[in-house]
Amino acid sequence: MIFLALCLIAMSSLRLMAEVVPATDSRVTFVGRALESNGALTFDFPASYFRVAFTGKSLSMRVSDNKRDFYAVWLDAPTSAEPTRIVEVKGNDTIIELILPADVKKSKVKEHQVVIQKRTEAGCGKTTVHEFITDGRFLQAPTFKERQIEFIGDSYTCGYGVDAPSRKDPFTDETENASRTYASIVSRYFDADYMAIAHSGRGICRNAGSNIPWEVMTDIYQYTIDRDSTTRWSVDQSEFRPDITVIYLGTNDFSSSMMPDYNKFRKGYMRLLSYVKNNYGEDHPVLCVASKSNEYQFRYVRDVVRNCGLKNVEWLGYCPSQHLSTDEDLGAGWHPNYNGQQKLAYSIIPYIATITGWGLQDMPVK
Repeated sequence: MIFLALCLIAMSSLRLMAEVVPATDSRVTFVGRALESNGALTFDFPASYFRVAFTGKSLSMRVSDNKRDFYAVWLDAPTSAEPTRIVEVKGNDTIIELILPADVKKSKVKEHQVVIQKRTEAGCGKTTVHEFITDGRFLQAPTFKERQIEFIGDSYTCGYGVDAPSRKDPFTDETENASRTYASIVSRYFDADYMAIAHSGRGICRNAGSNIPWEVMTDIYQYTIDRDSTTRWSVDQSEFRPDITVIYLGTNDFSSSMMPDYNKFRKGYMRLLSYVKNNYGEDHPVLCVASKSNEYQFRYVRDVVRNCGLKNVEWLGYCPSQHLSTDEDLGAGWHPNYNGQQKLAYSIIPYIATITGWGLQDMPVK
């Protein structure tokens, strides 16, 4: 009890000496799906991120998490760079130091911009950010970028094992890193904001190693909180309006010895396409990535797209087994590491450039 009282006194003292704003403050920009309550934002999809601007020597956030998540923090730097720090988030009403005076001292500017991004997926935890705290003052953070992309996927899109040293290493939460996925790389290339609606092991009509269709990505795509059917997502909940949706699903449907029934797969894929079109309009472009690692999987996706009867739906064939080196391009569980994710991004970028009319940019893919 004495320890708790001292913690509360310390938190109160910190608040008296600082400027405090709720996570929903208009000066703070959040990109992702979230529930709002009393100024707080609750979310769990990977790659969800905040942009915060401030003057001062430090930045913290008051946060709660039902499990254990990891976040990357960048100070005055692009998200392609190494983060200023990686923070672990767990427990209730925890004060996490995001930026320290030593970090600010190294910066050459007085008005700082910070990005805080969830590295881990929903299975690792659900986060509630209550407020941000600085010893200086808060400024208006950059709002939504002109270009926006939505990604719907599985473990590749989550960044499963991307930071593991080799394919022989086991997966740990620490090796999942949403900022080093093809989705992040593609978005950085086009200077676009993005949302990743993704969950490892999920498929179109069944999940990895299972013939049970419960909670496939076609269902999860409809939710604000992953696997919570009571939190139905509506486009009116956010200003985010993607210029294109990229779907990379199907691998988990073919992960066991039995192939999924084509009609069930087609029905599930069509249902997902209809949700996307209902959200953004019939002219909204969709790029469907079809893995060629399994010839039937490739044919399933290709044939669904060819015969869907919907406007602006395209397909791209990609073969990880031919494009990725088993020695240099794989992380935990035979999933692509950063090199492998870059190669996937290289394959997708020309299609997005043509479909959107954005063209190719004179900049690195990283």
